[in-house]
Amino acid sequence: MGYILWVLIRCLGLIIIFNNGEASHKAYMHLQSTPAINVKQVHRTGYHFQPTKHWINDPNGPMYYNGIYHLFYQYNPKGAVWGNIVWAHSVSKDLINWKKLDPAIYPSKPFDQFGCWSGSATILPGNKPVILYTGIIDKNNTQVQNYAIPADLSDPYLTKWIKPDNNPLIVADISVNKTAFRDPTTAWWSGDDGHWRISIGGRRRERGMSFLYRSRDFVHWIKAKHPLHSKGGTGNWECPDFFPVSVSGKNGLDTSFVGSGIKYVLKVSLDVTRYEYYTLGTYSNEKDRYVPDEGMIDGWNGLRYDYGNFYASKSFFDPSKNRRILWGWANESDSTNDDVKKGWAGIQLIPRTILLDPNGKQLLQWPIEEVETLRGKKVELSNRKLVKGEKVEIKGITAAQADVDVVFSFDSLDKAEPFDSNWDRYDAQKLCSQKGSTVEGGLGPFGILTLASENLEEYTPVFFRVFKAKDEHLVLMCSDATRSTLKEGNGAYRPSFAGFVDVDLTEKKLSLRSLIDNSVVESFGAGGKTCITSRVYPTLAIYGNAHLYAFNNGTQTIKIDSLNAWSMNKPLKMNQ
Repeated sequence: MGYILWVLIRCLGLIIIFNNGEASHKAYMHLQSTPAINVKQVHRTGYHFQPTKHWINDPNGPMYYNGIYHLFYQYNPKGAVWGNIVWAHSVSKDLINWKKLDPAIYPSKPFDQFGCWSGSATILPGNKPVILYTGIIDKNNTQVQNYAIPADLSDPYLTKWIKPDNNPLIVADISVNKTAFRDPTTAWWSGDDGHWRISIGGRRRERGMSFLYRSRDFVHWIKAKHPLHSKGGTGNWECPDFFPVSVSGKNGLDTSFVGSGIKYVLKVSLDVTRYEYYTLGTYSNEKDRYVPDEGMIDGWNGLRYDYGNFYASKSFFDPSKNRRILWGWANESDSTNDDVKKGWAGIQLIPRTILLDPNGKQLLQWPIEEVETLRGKKVELSNRKLVKGEKVEIKGITAAQADVDVVFSFDSLDKAEPFDSNWDRYDAQKLCSQKGSTVEGGLGPFGILTLASENLEEYTPVFFRVFKAKDEHLVLMCSDATRSTLKEGNGAYRPSFAGFVDVDLTEKKLSLRSLIDNSVVESFGAGGKTCITSRVYPTLAIYGNAHLYAFNNGTQTIKIDSLNAWSMNKPLKMNQ
């Protein structure tokens, strides 16, 4: 509930638009058109995607087309808070260096005059891209689904987009809550019956819904009798994503792939918790139903892409490298007033590849390989033991802007702490807040201290802690922002994000990779089994005053088998 409390705190002076009892998008009416005059550079990221100024949120319609990567995203061209939203557009040849173009979509027609919300891109036969997006048609927040097409397919950047007059394509029928009907997925094709299919997020009372629609021509859409999937008690579903993954292969799959040896992923962004959840399961073309695998937790206690500041994600298939790539948005964790003062808010996180874990029970995420081209000076450390209370500084790199990859090992599991039967094993965040990086344990806490001041007045630790339950060991992974800054301010949110890591400890090893970039720490535990993103704003540990340490505060001696750390350079072009 910490995030919800933070939202309430940030709502001072906030207007919340209610429709049929539902809280919709939040608008600071008096701030949404306040332009940035002097953009503050402190805490701006060096190699993450963010515009030169103002607010961004959801990544929209990412795609690879004729050798160019396209990223659209929700953007306020007039201020650093949500409002005045357009579909901004940037292009890249490598997902690292980006060129900003004019907005692709903005409110201009009766079917989107009150807003152009999130959506997806699909490449139709004949190599023709099309965008599906949600439009707002009136002050009652009535949501419809529209499409847009490139004005000139010979333009390598697809600079201009047309919204045909036969929009909207899909209007909610009487059974659908029209104020919770948004964010169409990338379409998938079935050769068996010759239909395209999309899913649209929503809710029916407090049941989250993934509505399903079919079309033969991508223009005339018919609602299926049953939703693709739904779940009671989860509230409104936003930004659904639906795609196949290979059971044994190392490549990603196109959304329309049909064959054996695959599972399906259904991801939804829950409006209530502001976190994202996914399940793995099977999909029947004939029945048009998705069924999560047995044992999957479908709801608030389920699997998450990221256990930190991560929302409204969107994936796409990259045919140039046969991989599925995931984009995720990280909002700021400071106050709205701070956002206005600094002149910007929101970043897109480093794109991640998605594969199915060999255990078949979860996904693996890993930063795209292209980010490694930004690596600069490297330092290494190996076979270094850390006894209880010891830390070692990783010197020789720019600690405020770094890529750190470390493998820890330990000789024994005997000192793992007992897991109290009264603890909620689904509430890792609460456990991390109680068992922080300075609380002595048995096997852990051990990990790294990122964005640390020299005397540790402030730092953001990312660490593991191992517990012994009745018949298994539980690995807790934390990214704790509670000590990240000395600054005191209203509306700041500094949580101890956490998740459990489903990992085999037979080899008595745990790996951790963290991408550190001034105000963001993206961490990947055990090869991407558990991912946590934190947004932090140090006052002392900035630029050259930031330090990086490896530490152990458990009684069990830990060994750094290997540690590789690089200074990270800025891209040559970042959304200029």
